[in-house]
Formats: sequence, structure tokens, C-alpha cells
Amino acid sequence: MESEETQESVQVFQPKFTELEPIQPEKARFPCCIVWTPLPILSWFIPFIGHIGICREDGVILDFAGPNFVCVDNFTFGSPRRYIQINREKCDISETIDHGHDRTGTTAAMVTWDETLTESTQEFQHRAYNLFTCNCHSFVANCLNRMSYSGRSDWNVVNLAALIFIKGVWIRRSSFVRTLIPVLVVLGLGFMFGKLTFLASLAAFYVIMVGWFIIGTYCFKDLIRL
Repeated sequence: MESEETQESVQVFQPKFTELEPIQPEKARFPCCIVWTPLPILSWFIPFIGHIGICREDGVILDFAGPNFVCVDNFTFGSPRRYIQINREKCDISETIDHGHDRTGTTAAMVTWDETLTESTQEFQHRAYNLFTCNCHSFVANCLNRMSYSGRSDWNVVNLAALIFIKGVWIRRSSFVRTLIPVLVVLGLGFMFGKLTFLASLAAFYVIMVGWFIIGTYCFKDLIRL
């Protein structure tokens, strides 16, 4: 009896998922992470806009990089600068072993993390890429919605960008510096030569870009695809 109770208690406290490998930036391995890097030129003017991808459990990066193309293990615009590691316990997924069965031997009702990413990848391999209507944020939001991350199925380009901007972790200090320097150079040169005209133009550019995605996401549901 005692041994049976012990076995039951072990099963109760057994982790739902196996432990992930550590994050290894030098090898571009970010298990179960969302990764971010700046876009050339565009991020110099609007630093919170960038290119993102989502990573498999083995850390390999997937990112929607062009028409009908999801890039695997070759992040399109260079090495990641920021990341957020997703807690799989907050996702509606399971860890299966073989033939669709979980560790207890019963049929798994939910898909795994990697299976979810595979489903989104297959869908976006038949999608046209457009910076304004179907981009890398659309791909990652689609993945998060499939796994109901944080109990939500309303992830979109706006709240995903906000999540990365607020909670994203810089890989190292040099990543922050390398991202900030072009922004400061552009602002400095712009103000030096254009003064208030440059600042007014930059503010208008901010409003147009941010306004497009907010209006396209919340006012016209089918304008920005997920």
C-alpha cells in the first residue's frame, strides 16, 4: 500500500513537460522563445518595430520571411537581439511520445508545441507576404492562437508587438547598444539638418504606421491576416 501511494504521489507531482535545453545565443538556439531583431532602416526611425520569429523546443528559429516561405534555422535579418521564453504550462498543448500517446499511455487530446508550429508553418507556406497586411508578426500570432497562450486566442500584431517591447529581454548589453546607436544617429542628423520639420515628419510617420496596424487590427478584422 505504501509503495502504491508513493507511486501515485510521484505521478501527481511529475512535471507536465520535460526540461528544455538552455538558451544559447552563440548557437542561435532559443527553446520555446519568441525572438526579435531590428529591421534595416525602418527600425532606425521606429525602434519598436522589428522582425520576429518563434522557436521550436530544440531552439531552432522559424520566421515568416517572404511569400510562401517560412525560414528555418536562418533568422532573416541577422542574429536575435531580444527574446521572450514562453511558459509551456500556459499553453493548451501536451507533451506526446509516440503515435499520439502521452506519457501515461492514453491518447493525447492536444498537440505538442512543435506540432503547433508545424501547422502554422504549413499554412503560411501558402501565404503571400506583405509588410502591412501579413507579416512575421502574423505568423507568430497564429502560432500563439493555436496553442491558446495565456488562455487567449486573440493574439494579433499589435498586442504581440507590445508584449515584445515591454517584456522582451535583451540578449546582452551590446545588443541594446547596437540597436540604439542607429536610432540616435538618425535622430541627431535629422534634427541637425531638418530641426522641427524633421521631428514633425517623424511624428506623422509614427502616427501613420502605428495607426495603420491599430485600425487594421481592431476596426477592420480581415485587413491584417493572422
